[in-house]
Amino acid sequence: MKKTAYARAGVDIALGNRVKSTLPQLLAATHRREVLGKVGGFGGLFALDTRKYQEPVLVSSVDGVGTKLKIAFAMDRHDTIGQDLVNHCVNDIAVLGAEPLFFLDYLGTGKLEPRIFRDILKGFAKACAENKCALIGGETAQMPGFYRAGEYDVSGTIVGVVERKRMLDGKTIRPGDAILGLVSSGLHTNGYSLARKIFFEQMKLKPSSYLPELGKSIGQELLRVHVSYGPLVQALLRKYNPGATRGTWAVKGLAHITGGGFIDNIPRVLPKNCDAVIRPASWPEPPLFRLLREKARVPDEELYQVFNMGIGMVTIVKPERAQEMLRFMRQNGHQAWLIGDISKGAGRTRLE
Repeated sequence: MKKTAYARAGVDIALGNRVKSTLPQLLAATHRREVLGKVGGFGGLFALDTRKYQEPVLVSSVDGVGTKLKIAFAMDRHDTIGQDLVNHCVNDIAVLGAEPLFFLDYLGTGKLEPRIFRDILKGFAKACAENKCALIGGETAQMPGFYRAGEYDVSGTIVGVVERKRMLDGKTIRPGDAILGLVSSGLHTNGYSLARKIFFEQMKLKPSSYLPELGKSIGQELLRVHVSYGPLVQALLRKYNPGATRGTWAVKGLAHITGGGFIDNIPRVLPKNCDAVIRPASWPEPPLFRLLREKARVPDEELYQVFNMGIGMVTIVKPERAQEMLRFMRQNGHQAWLIGDISKGAGRTRLE
């Protein structure tokens, strides 16, 4: 087939159309009955069923995967990146009590590689299906000369909904409340710039380097998929926050431990007169984070501001329900620990 002038310039519209022709099959697993229209329209259509809510509040978030992409490029593995992005976005709105409705993705690359495109989209579709979130649209941009050969960038936008009177805002948090921590699967999607510097520049490792303490290569460890806590959060709220009387709720606040770690994220849900006291010795330090601690040569406060240190989400709860909730979390497939409590303070995180 003769190439068009645009294709000779690096943008192959025909190739893009052929690759995108597989989208309907990929997206079928993410379909929800509220989705209208067909794949490939100018905009995704979602008919929110307002009869289910008295005061529905739409909750949105947008994010990327950061320099974790560099590990995917080095390993030539692209099927996990889409999952990372969806799960990260789901967690960001879950802390407000919102259930995800739909997701839209953006992929920018110099040259569209069909295999890589399909792997990324499979990751989006897998995570959307697992989170009961419709994948209703996106954008793929071919920009020759803008990206290095073999590289790309991804971002995504999620929209969810929560009943206004059931939103979690942290206003009922009080001194004495317990802080529970949910295990992460590793770095998730934050701290990769420092981690790459430590492992690949300072320690002179390669992504394929096998580390006995990890039981796998460092590249495999760094590509572990970001955990989605969305389904668990919804189950917790149904069980422990029934009704609309906030004073009776056992779950008072949630914080997704992403960029900014414990130091910056937990204060986002704290009243101004409360501190979160975190006790790092209260949960087992995963081998990856032990390695980072030994090799980083940075103060602990910075480690807990850059990395999640093995805790992907914290839940602030009524102290008398803490042990019961820990059992519930574990029964639902998530390791969890009592990692601290709330004290009088000035809206900060303290490590003890």
